[in-house]
Amino acid sequence: MVAIIHKRSWRDFDWILALLAIGIVLFGTIQIRNAQPTEPYWIKQLIGLAIGLVAMLAIAFTDYRRLLNFAPAFYLFGLILLIIVLIPGFGLRINGQQAWIKVPGIGQFQPSEFVKVTTAMMLARYFGKNRVQALTLKEMIVGGLILGLPIGLILLEPDAGSVLTYLPILAVVLFLSAIRLRLVLASVLIAVVMLPVSYWVGVKSGFIKGYQQERINVIWDPENADRRRVGYHTWQSILTVGEGGMFGSRSSVEHSQSGLKFLPEPHTDFIYAVTAENSGFVGCLLVLLAYVILLSRLITGARRSSDRSGMLFIMAFVGGLTFQIFINIGMALGISPVIGVPLPLMSAGLASLVATFIAIGFAISIQLRRFVN
Repeated sequence: MVAIIHKRSWRDFDWILALLAIGIVLFGTIQIRNAQPTEPYWIKQLIGLAIGLVAMLAIAFTDYRRLLNFAPAFYLFGLILLIIVLIPGFGLRINGQQAWIKVPGIGQFQPSEFVKVTTAMMLARYFGKNRVQALTLKEMIVGGLILGLPIGLILLEPDAGSVLTYLPILAVVLFLSAIRLRLVLASVLIAVVMLPVSYWVGVKSGFIKGYQQERINVIWDPENADRRRVGYHTWQSILTVGEGGMFGSRSSVEHSQSGLKFLPEPHTDFIYAVTAENSGFVGCLLVLLAYVILLSRLITGARRSSDRSGMLFIMAFVGGLTFQIFINIGMALGISPVIGVPLPLMSAGLASLVATFIAIGFAISIQLRRFVN
């Protein structure tokens, strides 16, 4: 088997997937520098790219099935990191959330981004066995517990935005694991009914804060939103996007919306708005095209997987990635609430960047071994 892997390694290595991911990061780094020219965020992004590439190559040339055998250990390690974050003195509190760990020489590290990968590994391992019948209730409960443990810890930070990005991971795995169609339809119906009920209960109980309610109301009624307070983020982002026109604004970086400090968090939450301002409508379309090709390569790798566990991991990653892209771009365009979800590979953030490259390395490892039983 080793001889087969060495013979096929470089020939079957998914260069398009790897180079496309690198290209998105480099383009995003330019936008981060445009957004925050006086801050070192773009330098940290390049450091994150270097770390991510090393991790990607190390995992790509490691048998993914061996990694999945250690999925419970990785999963437990991720839960320990989420617990450490909550301990006073270890976790860093920023903007009311205690979601980061200080790493000497690197900066802040957000464990919840890394734990997405370990959770997807655990789900892929549990649901990856060959099956001839639909999922049982016990299996669905166990899957819910696997996802529920990290979600519960993240809610204590509290980081509702990160929690939302976990949900598509389980949804995709269950859908591809022979869940009964009537359960899917029932779940959709329950979600449609319970969503407004849950919102009402959350408002009455105080779990959904006042500012969170107002951010949602901005999306429903943007014309009447307070553009100087809760609606400020959304309106400034819309203005920044419009400033770019077809081919990008001719204003200098110092006189752009982000350069003049009008656009909040331009290097993370609103990096797509900065891209629109600097590259225009054409640049935004090219970014979307790059993401479409990246996702299609991942789906192709899932279809070529030699076993279910590999396929489930890739598709869980695709589901989470697609959801994050949709929500972040929706935030920039004013069609989804501002919940602090980064744009994968483009937003500044060491943990998110490295975690994404780890998952890409996993997908490449699966493709390299698609001919090996």
